[in-house]
Amino acid sequence: MYAIVDIETTGGKFNEEGITEIAIYKYDGHTVVDQFISLVNPEKEIQEFVVKLTGINNNMLRNAPKFHEVAKRIIEITDGCVIIAHNASFDYRILRTEYSRLGYDYVRDSLCTVQLSKKLIPDQDSYSLGKLCRSLGIPVTDRHRASGDAMATVKLFKLLLDKDNDKKILQRTIQFVDNRNHKLKINGILEELPEKEGVFYIHNENGNVIFIGRGKNIRLEVTKLFLKDNKRAQKIKTKVDTVTYQESGSQLFTRLKYYLELDNIKPKYNLIRKRKLTELDFNHDHFLIVEKGRIPEENLIILIEKNDVIGYAFTNLSYQRNKLDVLKKLLTTIENKSLAKTIIKNYLLNNSVGQIVRYELENNL
Repeated sequence: MYAIVDIETTGGKFNEEGITEIAIYKYDGHTVVDQFISLVNPEKEIQEFVVKLTGINNNMLRNAPKFHEVAKRIIEITDGCVIIAHNASFDYRILRTEYSRLGYDYVRDSLCTVQLSKKLIPDQDSYSLGKLCRSLGIPVTDRHRASGDAMATVKLFKLLLDKDNDKKILQRTIQFVDNRNHKLKINGILEELPEKEGVFYIHNENGNVIFIGRGKNIRLEVTKLFLKDNKRAQKIKTKVDTVTYQESGSQLFTRLKYYLELDNIKPKYNLIRKRKLTELDFNHDHFLIVEKGRIPEENLIILIEKNDVIGYAFTNLSYQRNKLDVLKKLLTTIENKSLAKTIIKNYLLNNSVGQIVRYELENNL
């Protein structure tokens, strides 16, 4: 479905214009199946040159509906449609501006008949709507009025569809639909993520981890990643299939897990800088770091022996506090001990932890 739109405005400063008239023809590629045409009271003065161009003046709009009164109808008629307009960036911007004033984020995909005409009907003297239609024999009535210009755009777009032998317009429309489905998929992914601290993993359709991130609020951090407009973030967004995560419960484990996973997995879209590893020892050779876990009755433990980081585990210490041999069986072994030591050492220098328990290797805790 296509929503072919033309808008007349008051003129004025960029993003301060108001709509004076709007016409929308809902087009299925063959025929117009619905339409909406209305004058709109912009609640501001129309610039004199615009009055002369369109013939619309403030007296004509005194009893016309204000935008908020037609906003719901516009949303309904354009729902599921690609916006088509001659200079679509202008009409779409005006609509988004009006809805933003109402506190609503109006989002649709759009195609511009100026750009399509330049590709499919090259070497024209002018691509303005009036001159282009005249050269192509397309009749235009009520020029510079929304209904007349929108209907002329309908006829022009129909011609462009006929000329589109490679079906580029249709392919682009299908890409929009696929993109819309991808947006819905991303929204579903975000809804499933917790607002908890931890590390998250972006997977592509093959299940491969392509990016690792971390933060105090996993859902917020993933949302912020998908909202970024740099090339790397956009590639991650287009390739994401699944997001998995591991809650951490503490900043120390978030940091430790994040850097160990980067070193082990080396995801394609992470910028991994080589860290300078510490050569300093801990203050004690043998000890446990005890931090809060992911739930109230759980603890994180990190075991240090002979000044090396052995491993970590999440457990309830009330059951194993005096059983070092049992705790060792629960540990997840850390392979890159130098990196782990650097992360923990730097953290201890700048932060306090829940508890550090010293012990003698031959004794129980």
